[in-house]
Amino acid sequence: MVEYNDVLNQTFRALADPTRRAMLEDLRGGPKTIGALAEPFAISFAATSKHLGILEDARLIRREKQGRERICHLEPGAMHEAKTWLEQHAAFWTSAFDALENALKEEDDANE
Repeated sequence: MVEYNDVLNQTFRALADPTRRAMLEDLRGGPKTIGALAEPFAISFAATSKHLGILEDARLIRREKQGRERICHLEPGAMHEAKTWLEQHAAFWTSAFDALENALKEEDDANE
């Protein structure tokens, strides 16, 4: 049985939603208030807070209080684990597809 790391599961769960991916993309430009992150979307404050909570649980962002504002910051650490996982699987599939391509070429050459 395959066991998956909870952090990796949370990262992919967070990334599965287009609204959350857009929020992460927006944070690439620097820290933003919750209101600034919510502005492009036609969603309630509660929905925005839920999205940000999922991103925070996945350790993709952190929120800090500055006066009356909550500021969100990008936290790239959890992305490293997801990137490593994806790179390992990409290497496997690249190798498998290369082997398939070579086998098909050899078959074509033998049929000529």
